[in-house]
Amino acid sequence: MIRSLFFAPANRPELVAKFVRFQADCSVVDLEDGTPPAEKASARDRLQETVRQARAAGLHKTLAVRVNVPDSPHYLADLEAAFACDIDCVVIPKLEQVEQAFPAAHWIRQLDAAQPRARPRFIVGGIESVRGVLNAVKLCDETPALGAVYFGAEDFAADIGGRRSRGGAEVATARSWVVMAARAADRIALDQAVLDIRDDTLYLQDAAAGRDLGYQGKICVAPAQVALAHQAFSPTDAERDYARRLVDAYGAATARGIGTIDFEGRMVDGPLLKRSLAVLAAPAAGEH
Repeated sequence: MIRSLFFAPANRPELVAKFVRFQADCSVVDLEDGTPPAEKASARDRLQETVRQARAAGLHKTLAVRVNVPDSPHYLADLEAAFACDIDCVVIPKLEQVEQAFPAAHWIRQLDAAQPRARPRFIVGGIESVRGVLNAVKLCDETPALGAVYFGAEDFAADIGGRRSRGGAEVATARSWVVMAARAADRIALDQAVLDIRDDTLYLQDAAAGRDLGYQGKICVAPAQVALAHQAFSPTDAERDYARRLVDAYGAATARGIGTIDFEGRMVDGPLLKRSLAVLAAPAAGEH
């Protein structure tokens, strides 16, 4: 379960140490966009201590490091530094080819064999370029150790040469394609960022649209967005109540040999039962 993917720059360890306050489902120490080029090497050198401080502060939830892009001269050194730390996953941005993830998958195989753990290590892939979107099905199907992907709308728009709008129609096709590829391969799908960090209404509207598409969580670029993501990607009390009534009614009907029922004015069969069971299994917004 990842409802919130929250980033803080690796060159700001004092911000990373605050991860525990916000309780994102996955907190990410960012060696890529969040760290200026001149500070990438020094941030990488301090990475183990930065992660240690975050854990010492009480962060027990999923912790990741976002490395630099695979064609960067930093990539392999970033991976080596990341897997020397007490982390759960690595985030690979701008993933375009399955082979680009092989070095990270190799590290994971080696570490899982030498240091088995209850929570398997995994990769989060960023699908945020035109080529990445076009290859999304192959990436989601064939990338080893891939647990989740996110759609990066800003990078995609820049790569294709488009213009971003408040409504997001220009990225709608790519956004839909990524979530379909992820869900078909049973990967967690994480929705695009909202850069207007003071516009909570826009964030919730965009998150609702993402949830309707099938996304299970969302990128957070500001601390306040973490709680908004949990709100948007957790069932409401009304949704839980409806799901509970539906499951009870469907169970009673199937006990009488009925597979399709008229429930509160709607025809209900297997797919709606599956959706209701998923609602009941999901955590509430305030649960961590």
